[in-house]
Amino acid sequence: MARRTITVHHVRAVLRGAERHGVDTVPLLQAAQIPPLLLGDDRARVTPYQFARLFRELYRVTGDEFLGLGSAVSRPGTFAMMCHAALGCRDLGAAVRRGVTFYGLFPGGPDLVLERDESGGGNALFVVRGGVDEDYFLAECLLMIWHRLCSWLIGRRIPLHRAEFGHPPPPHKDEYELLFGCPVRFGAERTEAAFDAHWLDAPLVRDEAELREMLRRAPFELLSRREYGTTVAEQVRRALVQSLRDSPRLPSLGDVAGRLAVSPATLRRRLAQESTSYQQLKDAVRRDAAIAGLAEGREPIADLAARLGFSEDTAFHRAFRRWTGTTPGAYRQVNTALGPGGGVNEAERSGQR
Repeated sequence: MARRTITVHHVRAVLRGAERHGVDTVPLLQAAQIPPLLLGDDRARVTPYQFARLFRELYRVTGDEFLGLGSAVSRPGTFAMMCHAALGCRDLGAAVRRGVTFYGLFPGGPDLVLERDESGGGNALFVVRGGVDEDYFLAECLLMIWHRLCSWLIGRRIPLHRAEFGHPPPPHKDEYELLFGCPVRFGAERTEAAFDAHWLDAPLVRDEAELREMLRRAPFELLSRREYGTTVAEQVRRALVQSLRDSPRLPSLGDVAGRLAVSPATLRRRLAQESTSYQQLKDAVRRDAAIAGLAEGREPIADLAARLGFSEDTAFHRAFRRWTGTTPGAYRQVNTALGPGGGVNEAERSGQR
């Protein structure tokens, strides 16, 4: 399945720790095959493969699992040891409490809390307190990783009721509801995520071998939102991606509704309940495929436009400018400026290390 592209805001944020420690980030960007010029455009996006390569480069130069963004260094292997400690618990609640206790042993480490919602409703709250970098990237990542780690441990996606962040909304605020799969609010009293407390009683289903495999791909395994197919938006996106592989003509909302055995009105309503729409999902699938095609391949732009279902080059150019703030030609030009090695090889695309 085509993977979601990543806003340049996150690229700038993840570089901040290295910059703070005096590291020249231009060679790191070049090693990740991210054109430094992209950082000046708020609407620019990079592929997951480029972002993963940058993450690895930053991990290497900082020797810190928090990439220099925290108030103290988290030495390589800390997250793995926490996971091993949690894996022996009988249920998710015990595993989360053990993980929180583990990180509490390190001065300057993340201040994590598991609470019951005092306002009632049977919710549990996972709270991130303190240790916030200037872009709030670390706090957001901690909330995201803990939610996805919990889902991974029990083998089921845990639906979130809400996610709240104790900082102002970023320019890409509209993406957060898709990232977390729930209503999102900024400017809250603190950063937290709420979910049904009954999930804390769920048994862990992973073993040591599965943990080793997950850790081999961490943190990208957890930062890249795994689609469990449990939301309507995930099912629609999957149908769109599959259709795009088979034909340049994307199905209509009615076609997708028929595949899901619901009426078009019901599909619209359910997507609205998940804070998205068919057109938003359709645009995102096309956008991500276009950016990947321009960054990773040498396919002529006219051919790429046709493959994505645009009847005219001009329509593709207008759409791409609306999505990214630049033209397909300009985007490819800054990527190819890195030279013939600017593309991502097949081993990188398949996730091999």
